[in-house]
Amino acid sequence: MGGAKNHLVVMPDANLDQAVDGIIGAGYGSAGERCMAVSVAVAVGDIADNLVEKIKLEAQKLKVAPWTDSESDMGPVISKEHKEKIENYISIGISEGANLVEDGRNFSIQGYENGYFIGPCLFDNVTKEMKIYKEEIFGPVVSVVRAKNYDEALNLVNDHNYGNGTSIYTSDGEIARHFTTNTKIGMVGVNVPIPVPMAFHSFGGWKQSLFGDHAMHGMEGIHFYTKLKTTTSRWPKSIQAGPEFIIPTN
Repeated sequence: MGGAKNHLVVMPDANLDQAVDGIIGAGYGSAGERCMAVSVAVAVGDIADNLVEKIKLEAQKLKVAPWTDSESDMGPVISKEHKEKIENYISIGISEGANLVEDGRNFSIQGYENGYFIGPCLFDNVTKEMKIYKEEIFGPVVSVVRAKNYDEALNLVNDHNYGNGTSIYTSDGEIARHFTTNTKIGMVGVNVPIPVPMAFHSFGGWKQSLFGDHAMHGMEGIHFYTKLKTTTSRWPKSIQAGPEFIIPTN
């Protein structure tokens, strides 16, 4: 497995509440520290303002707490060094001109003041030229990119160096089929926030999101551990008399 920069495309005809639930869970679950986390929400058409506002309101409801709290929605990040790295990316995003709608820095919990906690962060007006879009932050940071139409959104997904997973939220079956057929991504979802397939299908990305020649699980995994043997045989009654001067095809 390689790096991830997973896009979730939200079409104008999508069920917006379902899309927001998907973004919240996939973007902030596990504090964004998983290869299938959604780090980019692509708002298509005129839904962007509404989408950003809904994500912001839902993000503010999340409970950030230690794993010992059964009501915790997300915990701390893995280390002090990684916390500083994420916060540095946030500062870079601001300097690049992105709008930090929700700032999770300087987050503190009583009794856990030294914990590596970062609250949910949300950027709006992120563009494909920005470092926070190009690189993998691997933290609770969701970036909203605004696309004028479906073609622009599809190009954003396909032009990125990472190709692990992507999803589209839409009510249009034709758009869904076009997206799943034409995305240059290893795992694709329709109205599913984290498109992890069942274990009997291969798990793995494309482009810089895959190291090596094989994906995990499924037939790919079986082939990886299989040593191929080929046997070619005939029996005396089926052998024609006389020598053969061509490569046999049997």
